[in-house]
Amino acid sequence: MSWFFPILVGAATGVLSGFGIGGGTLLLLWLTMVSGMDQLHAGGINLAYFIACALPALWYHLKNGLIEKRAALWCILAGVPACILASLLAARMDVTLLRRFFGVFLLGIGFRELFFKSKKGGTPNPEAVKKSTQAGEYLPLSTKKAENSKK
Repeated sequence: MSWFFPILVGAATGVLSGFGIGGGTLLLLWLTMVSGMDQLHAGGINLAYFIACALPALWYHLKNGLIEKRAALWCILAGVPACILASLLAARMDVTLLRRFFGVFLLGIGFRELFFKSKKGGTPNPEAVKKSTQAGEYLPLSTKKAENSKK
């Protein structure tokens, strides 16, 4: 029965990741705080988990034309070297300091989410919305409101 709860946590964080809520962050917290795993190993597991969750999401977004290829290229060109450097730095840092940095990062994100609203609403790509709705897929509520206000 010791395998049941970890599988349940993995499934729950997978569902949350699918919704874009941050299941990987919750998995990292569970691994370090509940399971007692050190930060470096929990981070490695979280990265492997992220790849498993990101590949189906990437396929879906590519299929529906939701990827801006130029922006993705710049993100990849900047992100890959930054990830390599950050992982080398994290491997040499004291685990306590690494945990503190992660805690401050989470507090900063939480503070921003609680107290600052986005100035722009972020409108979806009209062609992607058209493709998705023609395929009978979910249409976000904000887009439905925008379509109803045009009528």
